[in-house]
Amino acid sequence: MEIRAATLADAEAIRTIYNHEVASSTVTFDLVERSGEEQRRWLTDRSGAHAVLVAESDGIVIGFGSLSSYRDRPAYNTTVEDSVYVDRAARSDGVGSALLGALVDTASGHGFHSMVARIVGGHDASIRLHENHGFTIIGTEREVGRKFGRWLDVVLMQRLL
Repeated sequence: MEIRAATLADAEAIRTIYNHEVASSTVTFDLVERSGEEQRRWLTDRSGAHAVLVAESDGIVIGFGSLSSYRDRPAYNTTVEDSVYVDRAARSDGVGSALLGALVDTASGHGFHSMVARIVGGHDASIRLHENHGFTIIGTEREVGRKFGRWLDVVLMQRLL
């Protein structure tokens, strides 16, 4: 497995992984799948310090992770939010851990001070993944999302770099 910076050529593979989660899970609060153009724009918007990384095995993208702005006000510029998505066929193979570790290194290397993760309540695997990379739970937002007819909590986790 190789972890590398994403390129526009990876947009469709990233979109496929992401849209599967949009349609079938609560790990993202998006309700509508992304179009090809929206995915390319999303990828372009995260160039530079707000990076997107992919995990690739035998030339196939099997996961991706990103660093995004935490909030739009200037005082938050030293904090980023991470996201990690792994193709269902590649889960439990260490892909998520490799991606998150690389995101932590990238964020630190780009001079960020804090990383935040927002994880749907009950997603114990993602919470453990983040704990294994030095994140701690700092709170829970109760019933802030609604998907598939259910109210959803968000667990907030943070790591100082």
